[in-house]
Amino acid sequence: MEMKWFLSKIQDDFRGGKINLEKTQRLLEKLDIRCSYIHVKRIFKDNDRLKQGRITIEEFRAIYRILTHREEIVEIFNAYSENRKILLENNLVQFLTQEQYTTEMSKTIAFEIIQKYEPIEEVRKARQMSLEGFTRYMDSRECQLFKNECRKVYQDMTHPLNDYFISSSHNTYLVSDQLVGPSDLWGYVSALVKGCRCLEIDCWDGAQNEPVVYHGYTLTSKLLFKTVIQAIHKYAFMTSDYPVVLSLENHCSPAQQEIMADNLQTTFGESLLSDMLADFPDTLPSPEALKFKVLVKNKKIGTLKETHERKGSDKRGKVEEWEEEVADLEEEEEEEKFKESEIFESVLGENQDKETGVKKLSGVTLFKKKKTRKLKIALALSDLVIYTKAEKFKSFQHSRLYQQFNENNSIGETQARKLSKLRAHEFIFHTRKFITRIYPKATRADSSNFNPQEFWNIGCQMVALNFQTPGLPMDLQNGKFLDNGGSGYILKPHFLRESESYFNPSDIKDSMPITLTIRLISGIQLPLTHSSSNKGDTLVIIEVFGVPNDQMKQQTRVIKKNAFSPRWNETFTFIIHVPELALIRFVVESQGLIAGNEFLGQYTLPLLCMNKGYRRVPLFSRMGESLEPASLFVYVWYVR
Repeated sequence: MEMKWFLSKIQDDFRGGKINLEKTQRLLEKLDIRCSYIHVKRIFKDNDRLKQGRITIEEFRAIYRILTHREEIVEIFNAYSENRKILLENNLVQFLTQEQYTTEMSKTIAFEIIQKYEPIEEVRKARQMSLEGFTRYMDSRECQLFKNECRKVYQDMTHPLNDYFISSSHNTYLVSDQLVGPSDLWGYVSALVKGCRCLEIDCWDGAQNEPVVYHGYTLTSKLLFKTVIQAIHKYAFMTSDYPVVLSLENHCSPAQQEIMADNLQTTFGESLLSDMLADFPDTLPSPEALKFKVLVKNKKIGTLKETHERKGSDKRGKVEEWEEEVADLEEEEEEEKFKESEIFESVLGENQDKETGVKKLSGVTLFKKKKTRKLKIALALSDLVIYTKAEKFKSFQHSRLYQQFNENNSIGETQARKLSKLRAHEFIFHTRKFITRIYPKATRADSSNFNPQEFWNIGCQMVALNFQTPGLPMDLQNGKFLDNGGSGYILKPHFLRESESYFNPSDIKDSMPITLTIRLISGIQLPLTHSSSNKGDTLVIIEVFGVPNDQMKQQTRVIKKNAFSPRWNETFTFIIHVPELALIRFVVESQGLIAGNEFLGQYTLPLLCMNKGYRRVPLFSRMGESLEPASLFVYVWYVR
């Protein structure tokens, strides 16, 4: 039956005789067979018996069989088929409930699967499924590892903003390094398309009274501020309906700040949030309440009430002074030597001699040069800052006593890392109330990134990464924010939101761990390395990222000279104590004995977005591009 169907589909293409490689590729596409050109080229060459670059109908059939016949799928099919030729509808229902954990409406779903994936009409009409149809179903999006429910916004979006992880970028305008690389609008466009919701704009005075965007005191190229925000306006809500925060790194004179304010209002119009929402006078609004809104994050003069009272008034030429303390530690080496929490507390300004301003502790004195600087802020720009007022972080104690609900802190990764180790509980208490942004240290001139997981573990909402730099941190970022429909907002777990929680990522108590089992069955048309001459020595690494106790890595054996269809059939088990924060990463490598292993592809996703059962794991390149049809075939099972 399958043979008859197959010949009816292809014989017209062979009426003129043999076909070449290009026609072979087109015919495979016509048959809905997803295939990599590189692999097809090699298989074509192996089956072209006369080596003339043209194949017969029989040779094409052999190529088709190589591409579609997967022994592991045949084994599953045969286990549920009564005659090893056909799956009855109730056989498929049995497979869905026992293997794919489909508990509801399995009979309806089975019928829909047959109608959608069974290519042979007479089989389809009999409400049955051939191996051909079953293979197509197993290779479909419905059998992907990532849960369909997580592809849409399904979380409660009515919590205040501080209850969410927010996809955030650092120096969004750069597309390479921090010193001499180009500034490019593509940095903003690509970040927004990836679901980023907090963009950084570094603003400086430009010629002809036009503010510019670039990395100050470096040789990076310059963009006009108005051009940047016009691009943001165009793409802001293409991927997500939820609010975009413009984090202004503002170095402009008051006159050009007024130009910025004018540009923002003209470009965004009603989308720009320029006053309190009536329902949220003293609490942060929710992403739902701020849908399709643009928020400005910058320094602000005065209160929200004063801003509200000034609405509609002429603010031209009105400038206020902002004074802030700039602290330098003369003896940083001392701080590095003494990492006990109480010494660190003194560095934060919570234990000092009030008369002299000198830090004293355990016989160590840290002299702080007290410097202040005065900044001039145009009232027109200041009044556009509502719920995202930039406030310098001083200490957790200071924040507890004085920080207002609409004030946000930006903390450098080095300071944040120390605080997370020495003051985890206080840090989490802080992030429950206030939006906290973590940014890469200044010495990362190459635009490298830190691992964002350690800051998500303590509830930091905006963990800002250099989106232009591929690698593990961006894989984790992209994987985490696949969740909740790729909206750029993910509701934090309850233990990072609730005041009565005593959660500490480094000291997990009373957890309900998940036992995760992954059977890595096979690889499908894996990407090839430049040096592998179509056959790679492939292996897979499975990693868990989460709280320190959950960090783990396991790997398969190496399958020699087979990147097309390697079979591992290896089972791995992971005990995961805090599944709500865990990400699972699959990495495929080609073994290199001299130069080290070569990265082929990866896929990262939140543990709780994983489907159970037989699943396909799509692979992505280092740059985050899809490598379809390259994928892994796995069986996943977990229980709490």
